[in-house]
Amino acid sequence: MAFSVYVETSVISYYAARPSRDIVTAARQAITQEWWNEARQYYEIYISVLVAEEANAGDAVAAQKRSDALSGLPLLEMNDAAESLARQLIDGGLIPKTSAEDALHIALATVHGMDFLLTWNFRHINNAEAKARIGAAIEAFGYECPIICSPEELGGIES
Repeated sequence: MAFSVYVETSVISYYAARPSRDIVTAARQAITQEWWNEARQYYEIYISVLVAEEANAGDAVAAQKRSDALSGLPLLEMNDAAESLARQLIDGGLIPKTSAEDALHIALATVHGMDFLLTWNFRHINNAEAKARIGAAIEAFGYECPIICSPEELGGIES
């Protein structure tokens, strides 16, 4: 049985973006494109309505490319449990109020029992301190925290 992966919006944004001149961004784009084209076949990929909405925002050409890439992927539904967990993450100071969408991504992946949350968001989600605090809080709320990682870390080893 394949591992389940919730793909957060930053991943699809890197996948569909025009090539960057910034070396770090360009490397992340290349890693994401390689993961999306080769490694994702080893996982059960999920997105949410929130990812679909965020992917459809912005430049029309880029939004279409993001939307095309997400086409056909199963959607995790927003529910009361996810909204409650997101509020707890914000109220607990783990995610800033101004980044409520980040809390919702974490909550959706958690309440739907995803094995991994795939993201390039190192500011609020995928950094060592945030992951430790988020994981401890989620466990205190009675859930199992998905493994939070980037495409670079989730290598696509056949399950």
